[in-house]
Amino acid sequence: MTREAITSDGAPAPVGPYSQAIAIDGFVFCSGQVGLDPATGQLVDGIEAQTERVLRNLAAVLDSAGLTFAHVVKTTILLTDMNDFATVNGIYARFVGDPPPARATFAVAGLPRGASIEIEAIARGSRAG
Repeated sequence: MTREAITSDGAPAPVGPYSQAIAIDGFVFCSGQVGLDPATGQLVDGIEAQTERVLRNLAAVLDSAGLTFAHVVKTTILLTDMNDFATVNGIYARFVGDPPPARATFAVAGLPRGASIEIEAIARGSRAG
């Protein structure tokens, strides 16, 4: 069982002792992404822009593993305000396709860098691990 770190310049670099993703045994476990623009390192403004940026960051990490959102089997969404749920769902649906992956959504007291949303993903695909 060999685990491989997956990295992408299209997503923000980790700010702590974690990998953007780890591939092992056919799965890719993507760390949570917030709405940081990888080019500037700054958090984008507003829930719509943050949700879009989070999903683009995850897409970049998945792409580095040779995968797409079609390979995602489970996501977890963290929101600082559940009033954003419907807005997030609309944007999320455009990225994940059909059938959508299994998912859990939680309200949290706070997220890194003052973000409003964080999403992590688990994918399975032929190049993973």
